[in-house]
Parts: sequence; C-alpha cells; structure tokens
Amino acid sequence: MRKRRWGEYLIMERTLSPTVSRDRLQSLDSLRGFSLLGIFIVNMLSFHSPFSYYNPYEWWQYDDLTSYMWIDVLVQASFYPIFAMMFGYGMVLMQNRFHLRGTSFWKISVRRLLVLLIFGIVHAFLIWHGDILITYALMGLLLIPMLRLSGPLLISIGIAVYILPQLFMSFILIMVSFIDTSTLGEFTDIMNLELSAQIYADGTFWEITQRRVLDWYMANGPANFIMILFMILPFMMIGAGAAKLKWLEKAKRHKILWTVIFFVFLLLGLVGKILPLAFGRTIGNQFIQDMIGGPLLSIAYIALIVLLMSNQFIAKLLKPLASAGRMSITIYLSQSIIGTLIFYSYGLGLYGKMSVATGTWLAAGIFVLQIIFAEIWLSKFKQGPIEKLWRFFTYGRNKKNIPKGETATDNGTS
Repeated sequence: MRKRRWGEYLIMERTLSPTVSRDRLQSLDSLRGFSLLGIFIVNMLSFHSPFSYYNPYEWWQYDDLTSYMWIDVLVQASFYPIFAMMFGYGMVLMQNRFHLRGTSFWKISVRRLLVLLIFGIVHAFLIWHGDILITYALMGLLLIPMLRLSGPLLISIGIAVYILPQLFMSFILIMVSFIDTSTLGEFTDIMNLELSAQIYADGTFWEITQRRVLDWYMANGPANFIMILFMILPFMMIGAGAAKLKWLEKAKRHKILWTVIFFVFLLLGLVGKILPLAFGRTIGNQFIQDMIGGPLLSIAYIALIVLLMSNQFIAKLLKPLASAGRMSITIYLSQSIIGTLIFYSYGLGLYGKMSVATGTWLAAGIFVLQIIFAEIWLSKFKQGPIEKLWRFFTYGRNKKNIPKGETATDNGTS
C-alpha cells in the first residue's frame, strides 16, 4: 500500500508540466501580492492616524471622507481574507512536497510557524502594533492537524465556522438596531485616541514602544482572541481545501465557472459593502458590511485575478505582482518600517498631518517601488531577505530536511 501511494504521488508530479506548475505558482503569488496592496492601503490609515479609536465618518470631512468611503467599500475587510486563504493554500502545497520527500511535515511546520511567531512579536512590539504575523502563526498551528481532512470537508467546515457566527451576530445586531440607532462610531475611545495621537506624534521611541504594546493588546487581547479565531482560521481552512482540490491549478479549465463566481460575488459583495451608506450606519449594517460583505467581495477579487492569470499576456504583465507575492513577508514588514518612519516622531514626524487621499496614493506609490525592488532582488537571489532568514531559522544549515522543489515562492506565506 505504501509503495502504491508513493507511486501515485510520483505519477501526479510527473504529469504536471513545467508550464502548469509555473502558472499555478504565479497565480498564488499574484494573489498574495494583490492582497498586500489592499492591506497596505488599509494599514496606511493606522500609520498616519489613531484609526482604531475614532469614527472615520465623523473624524474626516469633505475630501477625506469621500476618499475613505471608497476605501471602506472597495478595500476594507476584503483583502485580509485573500491573504489568509493563500496562507492555507501554501501550507498544503508544502505538505505535498514533504510527503513526496518522506520528511516530517508536522515537525518542520511547527518550527516554521514558531519562527514566524517570533517575527510577529518583534514586529508588533518594536515596529507597528497592527501586526498580523502573530495571529497567522497561531492560526497556522491550529490548522496543521486539520490538514488531514479532505478538501471538500475543509472548505465546508471553514465556511460553516465563519458564516454561522457572523449570521447569528448580524441577526442580533440588526435586532438591536431597531431599538438603538447608535453606530459603531459612537463608541469612540476618546482617551486612547488622544494618547495615541500625542505619543506617536511627539513621544520618544520608548514611549511609542509602550504605546505599541498597549494598542496591540487592545486589539488582540483575550477578549478579542475568540473573534480573531473565527475571522482568520476559517479562511485558512478554505484556502487549504481549495489547494487539495487544486482550484488554481485547474482554473484554465473552468473559466466560465470563475466568470460566474466573479459577477455573482461582486454583486453580493458590493451590496453588503454599501449597506451602511444606503440604509444608515447602524451597528447591524456596519457589521454586515465588514464581516459578510468584505469576504464576499474578496472572493470576487480572487476570481478576477484567476481569470486574468488565465491569459498568457496578462500573466506576463502581472509577473511583477507575483514577485511581490514571493517576498510577501519582506514586503509586509518593510511596509510597516517605511510607514512608521514616515509618520512617527522618531522619523519624519508626519503623524496626523496627512490626508486620506494622500496617504492612499503614498501607499500605492510605495508598493510600486516595492514591486520594482522585488523584481530586481529576485533576479539575483532565489528568496527575499526575510524569507531567507525564515528559512535559515527553520532548517538551520542542514538542508537534508528541505523538500526538493521548495522555492522562495512557497516560503513566503505558506
């Protein structure tokens, strides 16, 4: 039985032509790169203002408000699900290669995720409090034992674990909205808003570090961990299930299906995202906007990238985006370093002094420069600098445990 199983793996590996393999990896990396752009645009709001503690629709006016409305509808809560799904997808690709090699996937994956956790701790407490790597490392550890499940089961459980609590909370908050017309913005934390604005703009590095720790705890403490668990892990499960079913590998065969998915989820996502603008910014509508409308729109974005990647000419044009995806951890961390150096007091000190539109265009411009950097770097090296460091701490100098075929592509967020 064991010989037969390995024979099936080898046959499967040989039947995948180099072209199909490259397309698969570029689709995955392009989605990673695309998600990094959206995440950076949203994160930029927190780089230049105490975004976590105020109501954007009351804090900003006129042009700033208009710019934020576009971000709120098209970007907010629609890109981190893509990143999470690609994380799960990458873990399955790595698992397959370890199985082919006969190496312990469990042991190495736990080590890789613990290294990622350390990266996240350094990032959260010494660079920027809005870190996602700690969460991804912890959720990844929970995902590992689930990878024994089949693709359809992973997807089904992931959808159920995400959508059922969100539908329940939506119902509760809609009922509350009939009694109390308050919005989420009315729960602005004035004290923390003023402290953050003052410390990030004028504080010393040590004062900012103390504030970073507090801000991270406010968003990721025990009270919010369960909510984060139901927000991130299900998307990783869906991505892992999609990888087992080879959705990206088989995309060219199902263009019509992906086209239908794009238009259906684009419509549903936009309806959910504009709900507060059309029917009032009640607590219920705002919750549905982010927790349901956001992920629905993210599926439309995934379908769009998959469809574009099915065209060879467009795939070549998107290669630089895929390069950014191959260096996703380097790109993500460098965005935080650049953002904090521009706005915090120990850098250029522009905190609270930039408009939403300017910040958005700045994020787009920085991302273009990061893509150029990624293209140049990967023309000379196989991995991004942080990815290489991650690989070193995972495997050390002993390369015997590295599965044949593992590339920088898979070492990004897999």
